[in-house]
Amino acid sequence: MGTPDVTWAWHTLSTMPATCLHALLRLRQDVFVVEQDCAYADIDGFDPVAEHLIGQQGDVAVACQRVLPPGSRNARPSIGRICTAQSVRRSGIGRVLFQHGVDHCQARWPDQAIFISAQQYLQAFYADFGFHQTGAPYDEDGIAHIDMTLPT
Repeated sequence: MGTPDVTWAWHTLSTMPATCLHALLRLRQDVFVVEQDCAYADIDGFDPVAEHLIGQQGDVAVACQRVLPPGSRNARPSIGRICTAQSVRRSGIGRVLFQHGVDHCQARWPDQAIFISAQQYLQAFYADFGFHQTGAPYDEDGIAHIDMTLPT
């Protein structure tokens, strides 16, 4: 199956159109709250300082992630809230999405390691990008996570 036709755009909350914000929050809710059956506070106060990458098919967000600058949540830049809609999974879109985030961090903050808090079952996926586990597994909202870092 080929990679679906997706339009990619980076936004901050101050530049994001309301319809785009709605699509972003809908996707995150669909994946993290409904699909993963996890009641948690998605709106955690970090979205205003983040840069958000949204992949859309028309007006529908099918992929997203946010990049936090160094010093906002971690000492290093970090990538999080990474998700894809069920409709595009197994198409390669997740790899395209994540590579955009890594490239963005490396361009904005060269020579800095990149941090992620990964769902543990995706460890091999992130390892394919050069990320290494840097801590013991831990529970976050009922889901096993691990800290991973891409060294400089």
